[in-house]
Amino acid sequence: MSGLLDLLSSPMGKQLISGVAGQTGQSTDQTGSVLSMALPVLLGAMKKNAATPEGAQGLMSALSSGQHDGGILDNLSGLFGGGVDQSVMDDGAGILGHVLGSKQPQVENALSSKSGMDAGTIGTILKVAAPLLMGYLGKQTKESNVSDANGIGDLLGSVMGGGQAANKQQSLIESFLDSDGDGSILDDVASMALGGKSGGIGGLLGGLFGK
Repeated sequence: MSGLLDLLSSPMGKQLISGVAGQTGQSTDQTGSVLSMALPVLLGAMKKNAATPEGAQGLMSALSSGQHDGGILDNLSGLFGGGVDQSVMDDGAGILGHVLGSKQPQVENALSSKSGMDAGTIGTILKVAAPLLMGYLGKQTKESNVSDANGIGDLLGSVMGGGQAANKQQSLIESFLDSDGDGSILDDVASMALGGKSGGIGGLLGGLFGK
C-alpha cells in the first residue's frame, strides 16, 4: 500500500498539486510544500480520533459512504477544471471541523508560518485537500477489504508509512496538535514523512518537479 508521500510524487499527485495551486493562485512548488506538510497532519489527527471506538466507527462510516469512496480521485481534471465545486469545499470544511476541531486555526497559522503563505489561503488548500484525502482513504479501505472499525487504525498507520517511523511521526503530530501553536513541530513532521531526509520538503519537491 502506498503512503501519502508516494501519492504526492505520483502522476495523480502532481495533478492534484497543480489543481490545488490553480484553485488558490499559488505556485505548484509552494502548494506542494504545504500539502506535503498538511496531509500528514490531517492523517495524524484522523488516526488520533480513530483511537477511540466511537471515532473509529465514525471514520469507517464516513469512508464507506458514497461521498468518500474514492470516486473524487477518478476525475481530477473535472474537479479542478472550472474551479472546485462549492459542495466539495463545504465537505472539506466539515471534515476539518470534525478532525481538527478547535485546533484548526492553530494548524492553519502554523502551516502559514512555515510556508510563508497567508492563513486564509492555507485554509482553502485544507478544504480542498480534506475530501481528496478522504477519497484516497476510502479507495484504500476498499482495496484492503477493511470492513470494520478495528481495521481503520491499521490502515491509517500503513498509509503513514508503518513501523517505528510512523509511530514516531504520530507522536510528533499529536504533540503538535496539543502544542501552543508555534508550529516548530511541523519541520519534524515533514522530515519524518520524508523518511528523515535532510533535504526535507525541498528535497521532495526537487524530486517532484525535476529540480
